[in-house]
Amino acid sequence: MERQAYFQETGRRKESIAEVRIVPGSGAFLVNGVPYEERFTRFVHQVTITKPLAVTGAIGKYDVSVKVLGGGLTGQSTAISHGLARALVEADESLKPALRKHGLLTRDSRIKERKKVGLKGARKSAQSPKR
Repeated sequence: MERQAYFQETGRRKESIAEVRIVPGSGAFLVNGVPYEERFTRFVHQVTITKPLAVTGAIGKYDVSVKVLGGGLTGQSTAISHGLARALVEADESLKPALRKHGLLTRDSRIKERKKVGLKGARKSAQSPKR
């Protein structure tokens, strides 16, 4: 049996890590073995996930399989989008300028700031005892 070629990349955002694998096919999109519409019910997340495919006009050209863990739904959806954009560039280098123009290849490096000693959170301090 002939092995089918696939392209795999990793996307990250906040605490989320997504391993995205694309194979030329009919357009199936699975996240952790479940269709992505079931896993991400909010329309905003669905648009974020499919944006690299929409920008490149590749909707229905690839079967996408994703393994995602860590973080919340927003971080996971953005991590999937980042990994998918990187996998599309690996599959076809000519898509890079369009994806770069829309900011889909840049990793969003914002993470949660750590709590400091003597403060209530990362920046909030205790109320001053004036009276």
